[in-house]
Amino acid sequence: MNFNKIILALVALAGLQTIQAQKDTENILKEVIVKGFKTVNGVGHMTDSKDGIIYAGKKNEIILVDSLDANKAINNTRQILGRIPGLNIVETESSGFTANGIATRGLNPSQSIEMNTRQNGYNISADTYGYNESYYIPPMEAVSRIEMVRGAASLQFGSQFGGLVNYVTKDVPKNKPFEFITSQTIGSYGLYNSFNSVGGNYKKISYYGFLQYRNMEGYRPNSQQSQVSGFGKIQYNHSDKLNFGIEYSLLRNKIKMPGGLTDSLFYANPKISTRARNWLKSPWNIIAAYANYTPSENSLLSVKSTFLFSSRSLVWRNEDGGAAATDDIDPITNAFVPREVGIEKMNNSTTEIRFSQNYSLGNQKSTFAGGFRQSSAWFKRQGGGEGTTNSDFNLSISGDWGYDLEFTTTNLAPFVENIFKVSKNFTVTPGFRFEYLRSTAKGHKEVEGDIQITDEVRNRTFALAGLGLELKPAKNTSIYANISQAYRPIDYSQLEPFGVSSKIDPNLKDSKGFNSDLGYRGTIRNYLNFDIGGFYMAYNKRIGVTLATDPISGDYYSVRKNIANSVHQGIESYIEFNILKYFNSQSNFGLSIFNSFAYVNAKYTTGEFKGKRVEAAAETINRVGLIFSTSKLSTTFQVNSVGDAYGDASNAMSSEDPVAGYIPAYTVLDWSASYKLQNFAIRLGANNLTDKSYFTRRTDEYPGPGIIPAVGRSFYLGFTAKFQ
Repeated sequence: MNFNKIILALVALAGLQTIQAQKDTENILKEVIVKGFKTVNGVGHMTDSKDGIIYAGKKNEIILVDSLDANKAINNTRQILGRIPGLNIVETESSGFTANGIATRGLNPSQSIEMNTRQNGYNISADTYGYNESYYIPPMEAVSRIEMVRGAASLQFGSQFGGLVNYVTKDVPKNKPFEFITSQTIGSYGLYNSFNSVGGNYKKISYYGFLQYRNMEGYRPNSQQSQVSGFGKIQYNHSDKLNFGIEYSLLRNKIKMPGGLTDSLFYANPKISTRARNWLKSPWNIIAAYANYTPSENSLLSVKSTFLFSSRSLVWRNEDGGAAATDDIDPITNAFVPREVGIEKMNNSTTEIRFSQNYSLGNQKSTFAGGFRQSSAWFKRQGGGEGTTNSDFNLSISGDWGYDLEFTTTNLAPFVENIFKVSKNFTVTPGFRFEYLRSTAKGHKEVEGDIQITDEVRNRTFALAGLGLELKPAKNTSIYANISQAYRPIDYSQLEPFGVSSKIDPNLKDSKGFNSDLGYRGTIRNYLNFDIGGFYMAYNKRIGVTLATDPISGDYYSVRKNIANSVHQGIESYIEFNILKYFNSQSNFGLSIFNSFAYVNAKYTTGEFKGKRVEAAAETINRVGLIFSTSKLSTTFQVNSVGDAYGDASNAMSSEDPVAGYIPAYTVLDWSASYKLQNFAIRLGANNLTDKSYFTRRTDEYPGPGIIPAVGRSFYLGFTAKFQ
């Protein structure tokens, strides 16, 4: 049995629509069950529709996590998601979370703010519109597959320019009353990770859950972190037509943050820490209930409701003086200066109802999919409180908060799409989404010694439309094209007062634009998997701060308004070629090479920085991997090359502003391997083999300010056992 067969078998066990196995597996598996995607190895794409959601004509990828050699114990994103062309990844352990964000096509990757981030189909970010930052994602050892839809996800999932990323957790083991899996991993910088899961079936009830504990001393001093994450799911299978269940996800972490660096400090020693008293704590809770009803083989009705109640607490010596400021004991008081305390509390509830129907139109089968989303969010932000002079995690303050703000968001959104099958090989998929959005901001903020009051209410409605085309010249290849409108609403931070002589433009608008794709993808037998295409994205009415003149007094003041448009265009290419399968389809060994490449030309087209590159947008992202596999052994060597970028829109090479400055290009090498024997497996590997010093992020505040270094060379060793 070779690596390809192992993957196909894993997919089959995952319980997924029937496709015929390749010739070399026919004597083992007559059919492989796949529910909605096609793949040669670990990366593939969705079929035209799946679970009531339409993917025809859209650029999408799916990654089977179990098929990858990667350091899953620390969610090493570049190994797990790096095959997605053009994926910009925040690589640092010291912002409090080992997976700190992703973006596509030159967008801002911090905390995945430009993405619609989901787990099992429901949102897991703090507030999709007002505070779309993702502090929780499930541990990769618990994830079965990752689904990604670029740009054109706006019609069925939301409005984000970056599209959708959906982490699908592992499901209940089929036809087993009980299964227990334990995985223990140790590694560099004090890493210890313990992952344990149980699952099974009892009559009409099925269950699955996991518990993960992770502790790290960290790459830099003052980087200690501990984390517990868990998940539980119970489902009642009433009949073949109806099932319903409930899920609960939790995260508990406590992290010490070493602070950011100036350029000179980073180049002198990237492991330096400028802060020893910075702490973060973030309890996260998500409850989801769902029901799926299939009245016939051509119809599906699904309902998902979620409630998120979480918070993020910080106590730190932060931005005063920037990254160059030292945090020393004052010789006069013989104590440290007081730290700043900030607490954010967030609640949101969301319900999505989806319905799909296959129907005959002429001689072809077409598909209708529509639904409705309702969400309400409440966000409480308190900060600027004077904390203690101690070094422990202590949220007590003296006096009042520097700012005390309360935000709400209400969203209603019906959406509809339809696959019109013009012929056996050609589909046309128009879609429409209507949005109602209401945002409020109330409270006060002390700015330069004065108390600024905010009482903002924003109501708006708008429509999004899209069109997808797909032509299948052969059974396993297709040409796809789509265009879809997108928008990014005004977020909470943009409604905050920010200066005594500053104003928020009363005509401040949401950022709007569109995404478009044209590509060719497919598989050739069992040795070639490819997806090559171009994209064009317009991102209009970006929000920023600029100077204006008072017409009466002639005085200057700053104003937050829509200041610029940007255009992002380029190519995205993924090719995977199994060399041994090409020469001998019956080979018991696999030797594959993959290349994930993107060229991104992202520039401002209007405003003060016209012609400048968009901040954080690397022009080239190239990842190449070599995979060797047998029936028991699999090993992957990966080269990650990311081009240079800039910290802000001015494209300054250096600046006293901690967020502005050059972000150099870098190349990082990773190697991972696994050996499986029946119900046991050993995993080992090395990340950043050459111990490259590099960084992907500059920040003005959390978790800096300044440069946040990436992790140097590290090793890991793990053991997994399955009992049933």
